[in-house]
Amino acid sequence: MKSIQFLIISAAVLFASCSKFVDTPTPKTELVSQLVFTDDQTASAAVVGLYVNMNGFNYQFANSLINFLTAMQADDLYYFSTFENYNVFREVRLLPNSNYVNQYWTFLYSYIYHSNSCIEGLTAAQNLTPSVKDQLLGESYFMRAFFYFYLVNMYGDVPLITSTDYVENGAKGRDPVQSVYTQIISDLQQARSLMADNYQTSNRVRPNKSAANALLARVFLYTKDWAKAEAAATEVLTNSQYDLLEDLNSVFLANSREAIWQLQPVNIAGGRNTWEGFTVVPFSAASTVTFRLDTTNLVAKFETGDTRLVDWTDDRYLSTGAHIYWPMKYKVRSGAAEVTEYSMVMRLAEQFLIRAEARIQQDKLNDGRSDLDSIRLRANLPVLPDNLGKSALLLAVEKERQVELFTEWGHRWFDLKRTNRADAVLGPIKGAEWQKTDTLYPIPSDARKTNIKLTQNDGYNQ
Repeated sequence: MKSIQFLIISAAVLFASCSKFVDTPTPKTELVSQLVFTDDQTASAAVVGLYVNMNGFNYQFANSLINFLTAMQADDLYYFSTFENYNVFREVRLLPNSNYVNQYWTFLYSYIYHSNSCIEGLTAAQNLTPSVKDQLLGESYFMRAFFYFYLVNMYGDVPLITSTDYVENGAKGRDPVQSVYTQIISDLQQARSLMADNYQTSNRVRPNKSAANALLARVFLYTKDWAKAEAAATEVLTNSQYDLLEDLNSVFLANSREAIWQLQPVNIAGGRNTWEGFTVVPFSAASTVTFRLDTTNLVAKFETGDTRLVDWTDDRYLSTGAHIYWPMKYKVRSGAAEVTEYSMVMRLAEQFLIRAEARIQQDKLNDGRSDLDSIRLRANLPVLPDNLGKSALLLAVEKERQVELFTEWGHRWFDLKRTNRADAVLGPIKGAEWQKTDTLYPIPSDARKTNIKLTQNDGYNQ
């Protein structure tokens, strides 16, 4: 429990800029480990501390890294400079000792340890209000599932750790992907049964029942359980708390009605909002744009009149005549008088796209096309022709997901992997460096040094 004591103290230090996570006063920092789950306030701080830690600093898993490095691996983004830690992703030259390969693994397992600590502490707690205990347990199960979803899609087989026993965990081998997905589904079903439908604060920064349904829909899509994916997505899409916003410039604002789950900015010094905005928005009209959208493989895919290209990107002509674009889903770099943007983790548009694909896979072509049309009409595009067959509609899903979800949470990279399209799409782009095994990361060298039972993925040096 000593690690939880440290996490609570860290969270308390950061709560001054993050008070909207909870509606109770900030807990004192003198907490001892035995008292962490003795009342509603300290138990809430234990769970909320995880969200604070996820988004406290730049270049962490939950903000810049997951959004931009996976976009470089796919065909969304490139970094206009020489930085080896980024180049290895764009050029598919990852090695077991690549810096961010190790950071992803370390961040995710540290967050899983935090989740496991909360599950154990909350389960044993005797003095909590039952509704508070259920909600916090649900959030903890949800977060563990969320982190394992990313681990299994990045690394394939991974150790499935569900306790805080360091001795046992430190010598655990890799569990099969299917076993990890089974645990993810179990955790999400548990979370769904425990969490409230309403949000716990005035903000959407703590997961609720709809967040569990939304992630279940995604997981069922990835595991090809089409009927369950459709049903889970429908649960979210029919919830009156959410709307597909007509104004694209409002989607990524704090507490947007399209938001299912957001991360509240923590470090807002200098008028920052999100780390995503601070990372990609140029400092001035004359400054170099370092994160640029791939004009051939992404920008050219937008249809004429698509308002997503207008509202979610910005562009500039260089003196060389080159026409460059960059992401502008988040508009604020710094200097803001108040925080108006939160980091979007899950949003309603993805649920339309999940249900569209699940319906088409079940040969419900008209229903699937209707879901795609909901996204297209919002982007000022015409509806799809009513004579498209199943294969053509599935390609339409792929395209809509690319232009809707670019630079968000690895969607494009994972889509190409899960649909077995990575070779066809990325092979010609990446060139001679590309090989089929590049769809998984190597197991980090540091992890294998401390745990000899961890085998290496195919395609990487043993």
